Amino acid sequence: MLYRHIIATAIAVCSGISGMRASVTAQSPDTLHLPLDSCIAIALSDNPTIKVADLEIKRLDYSKKEVLSGLLPSIAFGATYNRTLAKQTMYMNMGSRSEGESSSASSSTMRNGIKVGLDNSYSMGFSASMPLIAPQLWKSLKLSDSQILESVEKARNSRIELVNQVKNAYYTLLLARESHSVIEESYRMARFTAELYEKKHALGAASKYDVLRTQVAVKNVEPELTQALIAIRQASLQLQILMGIDTNVPIAPVATMSEYEKDMYADVIGIDRNIESNPSLRLLDIQTRQMRDALTVKKMAWYPTLALTANYNWTSMSNGSPLKNFRWNPYSMVGLTLSLPLFEGGGRYSSIKQAEIQVREMGLQQENLARSINMQVDLAIDNINLNVKQISSCSESVIQAETAHSIVKQSFEIGAASYLDLRDAELALTQSRLAYNQSIYNYLVARADLELLLGNADITRYTNAR
Repeated sequence: MLYRHIIATAIAVCSGISGMRASVTAQSPDTLHLPLDSCIAIALSDNPTIKVADLEIKRLDYSKKEVLSGLLPSIAFGATYNRTLAKQTMYMNMGSRSEGESSSASSSTMRNGIKVGLDNSYSMGFSASMPLIAPQLWKSLKLSDSQILESVEKARNSRIELVNQVKNAYYTLLLARESHSVIEESYRMARFTAELYEKKHALGAASKYDVLRTQVAVKNVEPELTQALIAIRQASLQLQILMGIDTNVPIAPVATMSEYEKDMYADVIGIDRNIESNPSLRLLDIQTRQMRDALTVKKMAWYPTLALTANYNWTSMSNGSPLKNFRWNPYSMVGLTLSLPLFEGGGRYSSIKQAEIQVREMGLQQENLARSINMQVDLAIDNINLNVKQISSCSESVIQAETAHSIVKQSFEIGAASYLDLRDAELALTQSRLAYNQSIYNYLVARADLELLLGNADITRYTNAR
């Protein structure tokens, strides 16, 4: 009866402490309790990396429009003014003359020449040109499309990688909080035993050594509890940075580790090992097509080009002041300019051969990358299957540890088990719970990494999850 009274008192004390902690937790209204999908949706909306990727797509779209402008007419206005400092001298051959026909005036002209030109000359007008036949420019538009497609694929890869990073950070935060709960439970059990022995010692039913031993056990758990709090803080900061939100706002997951075990087997059975959506493979395929387009652009340099040109100008020439005596005379012309490359020392031929070799190299790289990804997928699936087996084993271990702890606790209450037996049962229960949470975490991370490897993350599902 004495033991039961002491135990009941200690339980009441521990319950009061737990109630105070729960009250403090409940009074934190600023904490964001978010599911995983909401965290991913916020990250996809506010993460700077995603914003940069979207801006890069816009930049390349303007780059394509810049190339497209080369097919449209270009119009320019220009004006020039020239002031003659020394006029040109013209000499004229007056031909042979009969003896006695020469005059002093003509001989002077032949000897000194004639000054030609005026002091001021003006010219202003419009010039326009438009390509009519430009094969290389036409093909460059397709090359620009490939560049935009590459940028879109990179943006998609950034989103897939961000989804993976947010999932891993969320799982890490979840593991840290679950581990903290387990360690806190161990801490409560250690404090319960220590307080129990303090009361027994006060009644003369326990020695001072027993009291010190239980208090040391409490102190041994406190560093682990502190480390668990630090792990929660670090995981929360990592998740907040990925989500692009203020780090002063605490985040708490709404799920538990055991909830993921329910859908685990269905997820494993439904694993799709198709690698067509792999980010690296898709990007390399786009780069290969881009290289082929670049090769075609180089070949188009052999083709002739034809352009339409037009000019409309006004000219004026005068002597004396440049601000007087204007005499404007318009003139205009329209023409065609044909350009046919014939020989450039073999440089263009060598450039084409280099591009052809690069295309073949890209094809070989695709084959090698596909083999490597298939191998990584096989290893990832094997790792997931091993994690599933480990979860099943750890789950059974937790049940057994809880049963063993319950038996030892009841035996300890009636004096049939020693403190060492109780402490061993408590440590075994704590370790089995931590191992269970760690095994689920390993499975979740392996599943997320496989999703990243396959590139089959459903980005659209997170659009309305925020």
